[in-house]
Amino acid sequence: MSVIERIKDQLENNSVILYMKGTPDFPQCGFSGQTVQILNAVQAKYTAVNIFEDPELREALKDYSSWPTYPQLYIDGQLVGGCDIVIDLYKKGELVRLLTAAGVI
Repeated sequence: MSVIERIKDQLENNSVILYMKGTPDFPQCGFSGQTVQILNAVQAKYTAVNIFEDPELREALKDYSSWPTYPQLYIDGQLVGGCDIVIDLYKKGELVRLLTAAGVI
């Protein structure tokens, strides 16, 4: 399976997926940590992928998403964005709406 096929498979099989630096229990950058805190604060069920464990995926995802930085949050297969966008959506109440629609809170 190619790395792009793996990305598509992950997106198809997880309602909410966070590509991040580190893990939810041990984020390895502040932006990934903040995004995890928000998802945990709204009690969302999500899958996290540590991009440091898969350098091929780390590089391919940047091209796939046309988003050069991490974390990257996807809901129902669609890129929502990185930390700043997640914070903005959370403050506006939009993140809860998107996560509720995805059936994860």
